[in-house]
Amino acid sequence: MTEEQSGDGRPGEIRTPVATTAVAPGERGATRIADRVVAKIAAQAAREALAELPPDAVPPHATVAVRKDRARVRVSLELPYPSDIGGQCATVRRRVTSRVQALAGMQVPEVAVEIERLHPARTHGPAPGKAQGRTR
Repeated sequence: MTEEQSGDGRPGEIRTPVATTAVAPGERGATRIADRVVAKIAAQAAREALAELPPDAVPPHATVAVRKDRARVRVSLELPYPSDIGGQCATVRRRVTSRVQALAGMQVPEVAVEIERLHPARTHGPAPGKAQGRTR
């Protein structure tokens, strides 16, 4: 630091010399997005892709493997049954891919969808194994 004097002989403000060389864009550094952030984005996208979860279903969760600007995603979810399982998985894949690309700026070459559990639809009438009508 250097101290400069004003024209009347009094010490003035202390100034620090400023570097005048610019750093090239490729050498400035990079923003790194944590794997858990990408996993949260993927899980939220999976929730958004599913129209409705069964009442007792666990919300979707995701794990990711990030290498440079690519994220490989595995989403685990629970679905109602009977339903179009293949169609729902395709919808989840598309939504996860688009949201991770948009929000994290990463390419998503693979989205694996894992079905943890199928929830059967509640049927009207007595539960299986219950007696119907009169019994003696």
